Amino acid sequence: MKQFNHVNAASFEEAGRMLKDSKGAAQAMAGGSDLLGVYKDGILKTYPETVINLKKIPGVDVLEAQEDCLKIGAGCRLNRIAEEQAVKEACPALAEAAYSVASPLIRSIGTIGGNICQDVRCWYYRYPDSVGKALDCKRKGGKTCYAINGENRYHSVFGGMDCHGSPCARSCPAGTDVPGYMERLRVGDWDGAARIILRYNPMPMMTSRICPHLCQDDCNQCTYGDSVNVHGVERSLGDYILEHAEEYYTAPEKESGRKAAIIGAGPGGLAAAYYLRKAGHRVVVYDRMEKAGGVLRYGIPHYRLPKDIVDAYVDALAHMGVEFRLGVCVGKDITVEEIQQESDSLYMGTGAWKQPVLGLEGENLTQFGLNFLVEVNTYLEKSMGSQVLVCGGGNVAMDVALTASRLGAEEVKLVCLEQEHEMPAASEEIARAKEEGVKLYNGWGLGRIVTDGSGKVTGLEAKKCLSVFNGEHRFSPVYDEEDRMVMDADTIILATGQRVDLSFLGERFGEQLQSARGLIDADTESFKTKKEGIYAGGDAVTGPDIAIRAIQAGRVAAAGMNRDLGGSEEDGPACGGVPCGSEEGSRSRCSGAGTGSNPFLHFDPKSVGTGISNKLQELPLEERSLVKEDAASFDRGTAMAEAGRCMNCGCYAVSPSDISPVLVMAEAEIVTTERTLSAEELLTRELTVQDILNPGELIKEIRVPRLKGRMHYDKKRVRDAIDFAIVSLASCLDVTDDVIQGVRLVYGGVAPVPYRMTHVEEFLKGRTITEEVAEAAAELAVRDARPMGKNEYKLFMMKDLMRNAILKARS
Repeated sequence: MKQFNHVNAASFEEAGRMLKDSKGAAQAMAGGSDLLGVYKDGILKTYPETVINLKKIPGVDVLEAQEDCLKIGAGCRLNRIAEEQAVKEACPALAEAAYSVASPLIRSIGTIGGNICQDVRCWYYRYPDSVGKALDCKRKGGKTCYAINGENRYHSVFGGMDCHGSPCARSCPAGTDVPGYMERLRVGDWDGAARIILRYNPMPMMTSRICPHLCQDDCNQCTYGDSVNVHGVERSLGDYILEHAEEYYTAPEKESGRKAAIIGAGPGGLAAAYYLRKAGHRVVVYDRMEKAGGVLRYGIPHYRLPKDIVDAYVDALAHMGVEFRLGVCVGKDITVEEIQQESDSLYMGTGAWKQPVLGLEGENLTQFGLNFLVEVNTYLEKSMGSQVLVCGGGNVAMDVALTASRLGAEEVKLVCLEQEHEMPAASEEIARAKEEGVKLYNGWGLGRIVTDGSGKVTGLEAKKCLSVFNGEHRFSPVYDEEDRMVMDADTIILATGQRVDLSFLGERFGEQLQSARGLIDADTESFKTKKEGIYAGGDAVTGPDIAIRAIQAGRVAAAGMNRDLGGSEEDGPACGGVPCGSEEGSRSRCSGAGTGSNPFLHFDPKSVGTGISNKLQELPLEERSLVKEDAASFDRGTAMAEAGRCMNCGCYAVSPSDISPVLVMAEAEIVTTERTLSAEELLTRELTVQDILNPGELIKEIRVPRLKGRMHYDKKRVRDAIDFAIVSLASCLDVTDDVIQGVRLVYGGVAPVPYRMTHVEEFLKGRTITEEVAEAAAELAVRDARPMGKNEYKLFMMKDLMRNAILKARS
């Protein structure tokens, strides 16, 4: 064990202050039977510098029978609780639970507070970090719950709970609750899935087609085979949403009377428009182009994103009441000051449309990649040379190269600084370009444009690039100036990036809002600018980036604008703009767990073992064109099958506490150094007690009311002594003449937290106890169970405990 300081606390309040002041460097200890073992076994990544001993606090182990309840100090030993007559009379189930814990030696050390706060007993969690390659399980901050595809006979039969966010949601810039909508699709609830994804991203029918789907790169299925085809599933869901646009893009029920203006009808502006209009505000969108969509319409080829999809989404926003003022050049036709004066809040998402100046000799003889795409997307034709050279390694460069090829260029070459594995373009876009004959020249930088005597382009002199990034992975290319070659070309298109044009701001707003980098100066978390009431996001704030990040900026900004305009959080975007993948945003998925409605996470045990993903069906090479979409969406059955491969990553271990189910059943109150909570609030709402308690907040005492009825705690385990519960049941039945007047039933060992059977309680109330009623209740108890594959036997134990608990209550 590592060295630590040991401090005796004089009071719970003093201990709480020391814990808070230590900022995580200290830990409290009561009995220590679990804590010291955790330290000794090397389970944790970090260890406390100081252990604060609570055992010396006066009254820590009080056990007092009062008129209406039992008052038990958090440091009261389990053996005393098991033996005290006062406990046996007031709450016999608590005495039985305490007696069932481990061995006499452990019970003489362990405390009631420690029992309800103890760490999980899952083998994967308990695997020492110090031994070989540690199993970095989800509960400890890792990526996955190994029990999903591994040993799970002792794990939950009712599902898991989220912790530390899911890898896919964390990787998605919008923080989309990918596992949440996948779970709804697995049970055929397309409407439920649609409403989940729209809380984070109002245009999945477009992002699924153009996003580099970072979520798939971090999918835990990559460990076993292909990642879940998230973009394929999202695409089918997006198509479904658009097919039922009248249901999902509806005008608000009430108007706020406030007006929000948006400059820029690109992905960020259109996202902000959706959320602001949904919250009841009047929304006006300004854009200089003749049609809305920004880069979605003008910068993405038709074969990747058909423009009828963009049209349909814009029409849906117009149906909601969003007003579009198109063909309006802000800064010329109307000033930013005028727009601000007419509005209560303003969002700017103008994108990056300006050609950067590279300082390349002959640069004026080249074409700008984005302008090239705008022209082709507008007119679906453009005269081309026979030998086209595209410069750049991103998705825009891939789009330019493929578009040039499909326009009829005889030869298309692409030159970029990066090696193929370093290219920012999506791997499938690179593969498609190569499949269609685009020749890649990796590791070459731009030297000069080569011309003939008349000034006509004949090629590019390129120079060898030795490295692209420096030691801090910042863009800092190094060249071998002596190693050069000339690439023949009669048309050179530069797709090496875009710049932000802020001339529309005007002199006064430009001085106030422009940063030294030539971008709009806005906080990249809230997207507020320094000027009150003005928000900005997307490429105008960050520089050129992917569409989903602009959508996230629009959503977060809309949440802030909605608050500024007096709107409620309920009317605004999901989690008030907090990404689901974040620590703060993830917990909302499981709030209320364990209350009987089974809101836990679930996966399909049969489908998660499928290592090969479903693929989108692509057109044959000879049928591809500029206007026809390259791939077809999944049908609903295939989308649901692929959603079945989602592991719904969370923690599927069970609560190890014997005391917790009894306290929930007994409607106990938990007194902390800051407040009083019901046992149900403290022990069933989150994965761990620590997730409910504030930093430095400690449990002081437990108050157990005197309930009317016959109480028991029954437990199934591998061995009659020592072992933790495989299944346990805390029961209280108030029976008169064999008729059940009141009942409370809480299982342990079957879910991540104590699981109250409210639906079984409702069934039993008013019924006469018979063998048939007990059997029906037992079947009802396992109705919502979702065994993981190796733990189905727990259902038989559950039914057995339920039958026995009911029949024991007969007179």
